[in-house]
Amino acid sequence: MKKRKVLIIDDSAVVRQTLEKIINADSRLEVLDTAADPYFAVAKIKKALPDVITLDIEMPRMDGITFLKTLMAQHPIPVVIISSLTEKGTITAFEALQSGAVEVLNKPKLGNTKKAFEEACIEICDTIHAASFAKVSRIKCGRRKTIASSEDTPEGHAPAVPRVASKSMVKTTNKIVAVGASTGGTEALRVFLEALPYDAPGIVIVQHMPAQFTQSFAERLNSLCKVSVKEARQGDPVLPGSVLIAPGNYHLLLKRSGARYFVQVRDGELINRHRPAVDVLFHSVAQYAGKNSIGIILTGMGGDGAKGLLAIKESGGYTIAQDEVSSVVFGMPNEAIKLGGVESVLPLHKISQVMLAASRS
Repeated sequence: MKKRKVLIIDDSAVVRQTLEKIINADSRLEVLDTAADPYFAVAKIKKALPDVITLDIEMPRMDGITFLKTLMAQHPIPVVIISSLTEKGTITAFEALQSGAVEVLNKPKLGNTKKAFEEACIEICDTIHAASFAKVSRIKCGRRKTIASSEDTPEGHAPAVPRVASKSMVKTTNKIVAVGASTGGTEALRVFLEALPYDAPGIVIVQHMPAQFTQSFAERLNSLCKVSVKEARQGDPVLPGSVLIAPGNYHLLLKRSGARYFVQVRDGELINRHRPAVDVLFHSVAQYAGKNSIGIILTGMGGDGAKGLLAIKESGGYTIAQDEVSSVVFGMPNEAIKLGGVESVLPLHKISQVMLAASRS
């Protein structure tokens, strides 16, 4: 497969060098060029169009959010934000996602343990690779101010800007909905959850995203939705009207005591190159909820969740996948479909409606 070309934009030479080394070590990716700020990036993009851009937020002359908005308005290119602000100010991270960024990641920390740094490198490369296939043209952006350039931009080339369930279980009528998402999932989850009534079935979610980000993500969704949304904590009950989101860097599992469902949050190895992993959640849902479960796989790159969704289906649960047209990246839904674990393939705006109907049957 042809390597995906990456443009790195960051004002720190050390960060640029570190990212370049990380990205070039991945056989799927190749650094096309680097730039110290958006103005330098303009000339780079004019010379050669990258498949994906990594972008810092705090930079001289022009911040990354302003550049992102202008870029997405004039010539959409997949962008992954890699910034320390994902830890310091998640409001800014949400603004980046709303402005067209495909994903937001923390900057890699050289002082971390070898294992932690290696896992960060995997996350960065997998995210960049997935983002390079994202359909960013589907993101609506308003008109933005153009950055002046010393040379004319070639038309159409660059912007003018820089396991099976246990069969013996206590009978319960409570439905459990398990959702897995990755690239493009933050917006997909918002659309899905905003459409739900206050008494929707209990929902557990794995969204691939960095640590320090899931709590604020849950709080933001909670402010927008009728259902109650929070970052999952050890032992939290799964109740109607409640949504629990796996905390970044921890696996989320469903457990059961009698007719009571609750969650377990635990550390562990990367599964499918992820922690949290959708497959971990889905397999636990198949085991403990069985025919009372509904599994939903949304937009994302890779195959995480495909085997788990098949387990939910084989346990008697109902399964849904987001369709290709409405997915930012059709990887995860497509892998689940190919494996035979999907009963309904639906556009994003219809998933909540069909899920609710299935939960009442």
